Amino acid sequence: MLFHSSIRKELSRSFGATLIVLVTVVMTIVLIRTLGLASRGRFDPSDVFLVMGYNVLAYMPTLLTLGLFIAIISTLLRMYQDSEMVIWLSSGQGLFAVIRPLLQFAWPVFAVVAGLALVILPWTNLRIEELKNQYEQRGDLDRIAPGQFQESADGKRVFFIEKDVSGEQSGANVFIATAEKGKETVTSARSGRIETLPTGRFLILNNGQRLERSLETDEIKVSEFEQYGIQIGSEVLEAMNFVPVKTRTTAELIDNPTPQYWAELSWRLGLVLISFNFVIIAVSVSSVNPRVGRSANLVFALFTFVFYYNLLGLGQNMIESGKFSFAQLMLGLHGSVFVLAILVLAKSHMNLQWREMLGSSLWHRKAVSK
Repeated sequence: MLFHSSIRKELSRSFGATLIVLVTVVMTIVLIRTLGLASRGRFDPSDVFLVMGYNVLAYMPTLLTLGLFIAIISTLLRMYQDSEMVIWLSSGQGLFAVIRPLLQFAWPVFAVVAGLALVILPWTNLRIEELKNQYEQRGDLDRIAPGQFQESADGKRVFFIEKDVSGEQSGANVFIATAEKGKETVTSARSGRIETLPTGRFLILNNGQRLERSLETDEIKVSEFEQYGIQIGSEVLEAMNFVPVKTRTTAELIDNPTPQYWAELSWRLGLVLISFNFVIIAVSVSSVNPRVGRSANLVFALFTFVFYYNLLGLGQNMIESGKFSFAQLMLGLHGSVFVLAILVLAKSHMNLQWREMLGSSLWHRKAVSK
């Protein structure tokens, strides 16, 4: 049908342009936030773009849904403004008939959102947690950076090196502060180098001074040395001792019926159901008078999108706290939104007022009671 093909072509152009803008904005925001986390020592600075890519991939279900929502609204509002919808409605077709071409265009988006939410989302969360864990457990030598005070993995040492000699694993003006076994030690040296011995990796210091103070007696001991070796911690990485629920696969969530797992599952399935409901909502809120401005409808549509997503996050917290069950939330939230969107669409389809709809329903109840 000509109308169906034309509306799908316009939707594809609008959806592509909207998605590019949304992804660009989110990439910029995520990059700034990731750089801030890297500066605070949460991630390796060399992994900034990798972490940013994983985060953007985790946001893609929301971006695809929002892009589809905006594309449908902008297309229908343009058709109302140019009186194309008037021709469509006067030809004997109603608003419910518009849903069919929209669903034909949107079903690949639903499939991608489902794949991202149910499969890719836990994988990206797991990769981010692994990168964070690897950086937190990196060896002491890897923590040393010229011109910066760096703390060891166990928190017992603080290192400082003024400058290093590239490719020679050596540096100048080395400072090490240690607190362990009831004493504090401050060691400084003019130079240092890394050597690998049979017993482990050592930091060999040359021409320095060592100050040792007992925490119990406040006795201070000062010594000078020409060469002094300090063993650096193990480079072996430990597995994550705590695996967040958001990194679990969807199959694991289904096999473990606990409130925390059901809450995470409600979020992932909710991302898929939201994408479908927003198609109905977009048709409902796009019905406007061509002579009236469309700014109010756009603002209301964006408010609806934010409000629905906030309800999804609130429902996840309620399932986790045990206030609602998984079935109650899925039916109560997504089912009620679907029914409400259909009622609003039926109101516009039959060109009725809420007072008329409520009045007819009350009259029907009275007639049944009699």
